[in-house]
Amino acid sequence: MAVLRPSSVSASDSSASIFHSQRKLVRVGEIHLGSLPSVRRNLVSRLEASSNSLRLGQQLTSDKMGNKMENLDKTDQGLDCFEELKHRFLCFKKQKYLEEAEHFQALAKAQYPKDSRVCPSNILGFQPGEAFMIRNVANLVPPVENGPSETNAALEFSVNTLEVENILVIGHSSCAGIEALVSMQDDVDSSSFVENWVANAKVAKLRTKAAVGHLSFYQQCKHCEKESINHSLLNLLTYPWIEDRARKGLLSIHGGYYDFLNCTFEKWTLDFKRSCNEKEGPRYLVKNRAFWC
Repeated sequence: MAVLRPSSVSASDSSASIFHSQRKLVRVGEIHLGSLPSVRRNLVSRLEASSNSLRLGQQLTSDKMGNKMENLDKTDQGLDCFEELKHRFLCFKKQKYLEEAEHFQALAKAQYPKDSRVCPSNILGFQPGEAFMIRNVANLVPPVENGPSETNAALEFSVNTLEVENILVIGHSSCAGIEALVSMQDDVDSSSFVENWVANAKVAKLRTKAAVGHLSFYQQCKHCEKESINHSLLNLLTYPWIEDRARKGLLSIHGGYYDFLNCTFEKWTLDFKRSCNEKEGPRYLVKNRAFWC
């Protein structure tokens, strides 16, 4: 999950980021939360950047291939943070993914020890001081009624203290955490930490079974990977301090999905007003869909 600062733009393990520039972004675990342009601060990859790194982050930076990247804070030129992230993603695909296709294809088939297969800093080009990232299994945001966790503690800090303006929850293909969720038996007590954690997305699993239960296990997992992201977007609204800022237009909530087999990225924004005014109760309605390929 990623959180972005003001004036900028943000199973296996998950990640969250918060953007700092003049827009804030937060990203969590394999869920990534991010914020958009022009806010006071953004959460950046795990730790809040120092004032020095923030000043550096406001300057143009160059990637290893020599291509210049605008800082997410450059909103005075009308630069949309997600347009900048799209540019960075496409640069990653051209200069990294396609040149090391064999390596990334191998990652798509199996996860090796040490770390998650998806690194937001790589695929979206986050620079130090631009985003605060939270990583967890299966990209999940638990609802407030489930009690304290590392994920909601990080969210509280990024929203209430850093005042991020955007939260981006990012999931990805071939997520081992979602596979565990889809394959686990219902209504069976488990001593597994993983199963007890991914049970936070049980509603997403039930919706998946209702919609595509007749399809293959692989297709069900792919559907559930996106369903769980949207479920996490709604779970964010169970936190009063997130719902309050979203209602006042001070915080935007976004979903993202990285298909690392084909190297494509989908991005969408939760339509807060329409989602909260449903007669049947809150349900996710989205807007501003984009597909980067």
